[in-house]
Amino acid sequence: MFQDRKDAGLKLAAELAKRGLQDPVVLALPRGGVPVAVEVAKALKAPLDLILVRKVGAPDNPELAVAAIVDGDPPDIVLNREVVDAYSFNDDQLRDLIAKERPELERRRTTYRGERASPSVDAKTVVVVDDGAATGTTMKVAIRALRRRSPREIVVALPVAPPETMTELAMEADWTVCLSQPPHFQALSQHYLDFPQLSDGEVVAILDEAAQLRTAG
Repeated sequence: MFQDRKDAGLKLAAELAKRGLQDPVVLALPRGGVPVAVEVAKALKAPLDLILVRKVGAPDNPELAVAAIVDGDPPDIVLNREVVDAYSFNDDQLRDLIAKERPELERRRTTYRGERASPSVDAKTVVVVDDGAATGTTMKVAIRALRRRSPREIVVALPVAPPETMTELAMEADWTVCLSQPPHFQALSQHYLDFPQLSDGEVVAILDEAAQLRTAG
């Protein structure tokens, strides 16, 4: 049980600081991963940024992911091949579905990052942080997109997740750190005493603070 996301971040940071990571860059999955990741970035003296993932849902079932768009220059498209094949989508249909979700991804990028440039992950140790994972689907998509950007290695860092999710993530990442792996995982909120929803404004404030600390340092 963690007091709040800051407490989880401090404990995760203490574990990661033992690892002697080379040239780390910390990427948070917003919104909940940001207050966890900022503590990791501070401990590692690493830049903090976001990895933005936008699900592309099926036309008749928005919860069913046909693909995901991962922000970048250019953005990465990660297809869910089983769903694409099940619906027999052709390239034009896929392009249309993806195009509908691009504006929201771009809105989030502008809202969270503004004019600030995203750090390169080329030849870096990328530490991907969230406040926890249930299925790990978003984290998997993020890892697969990051692989295309030539990092030195990819580390998944989570305060809490079920064992089966960590087994799957360990097959995607170079290595993983998870502080708590309860066998009967239900809701992520059950592992925090204080687990409020974060606003866009709170995310922006944390990123601004982290950028100022980097500049001052």
